[in-house]
Amino acid sequence: MNWELLPREFLAFVAFTFGACIGSFLNVCIWRLPREESVVSPGSHCPKCNTPIAWYDNIPLASWLALGAKCRACRAPISPRYVLVEALVGVLFAWVAWRYGWDVRTPVYCVAMTGLVLATFIDLDEMYIPDRVSLGGIALGLVLGPLLPSLHDATTAWGGLRAAGIGALVGAGSLGAIAWIGTKMFGKEAMGMGDVKLMGAIGAFLGWTGVAFTFFVSAFSGAAVGLTMIALRRKEMQSAIPFGPYLALGAAIWMLGGNDLWDLYIRFMAGRLRAPGFDG
Repeated sequence: MNWELLPREFLAFVAFTFGACIGSFLNVCIWRLPREESVVSPGSHCPKCNTPIAWYDNIPLASWLALGAKCRACRAPISPRYVLVEALVGVLFAWVAWRYGWDVRTPVYCVAMTGLVLATFIDLDEMYIPDRVSLGGIALGLVLGPLLPSLHDATTAWGGLRAAGIGALVGAGSLGAIAWIGTKMFGKEAMGMGDVKLMGAIGAFLGWTGVAFTFFVSAFSGAAVGLTMIALRRKEMQSAIPFGPYLALGAAIWMLGGNDLWDLYIRFMAGRLRAPGFDG
């Protein structure tokens, strides 16, 4: 069967369904990884009454709605964030599938989205990103580079590894330098090393151009949120928001279309430089 003949709508639907299931598993990881608990055993259970959750009460999206957002056993409320994570991952997977179709980037970018969502919600809860997420992302990106060199527009395994390695070094190195300078200037830690390592993972997957785009988007969005909080006299809330989610946002936008925006910008600037009478 030629899978490429199937419509993109079908692929997007399958990706959404699969993504919602992955989101359900991520809810387990978000809770257990910071606590150094196994994500496999014991099975899913209510955190209030410890009653095991039956399979029919653990269907992504549907079970939360069917149960009225309450545990069947003890009627304790179930946070809407569970269904939010499931829906978010489903939408991201579907968007990637719709955009790239039957391309090698589709499964790889879905894996990257999974890591970004996991890092985001753990960082929001715990103010740190586990090494198994960030360093694991770097390792996986370096492995995929030579195996799938087309991810970096390369034609050889060495070219793919080189691009992934440069991306990881530029990502971690640039943010690490900013963190070091900030620490020296302010006399306290300006940025967690988890953010530095996450940027390295982003670079390993997306290359140095993805790092540049992610940096500018994260800096702009972080500044925008900070200024908004200050304007609303909620500065304490802004100071409590970690930087990891902004990095994840920038990388996600790159995969969902930011790379095209980057190409348009490069072509625009190249045209400006070639234009007669351009004086810089």
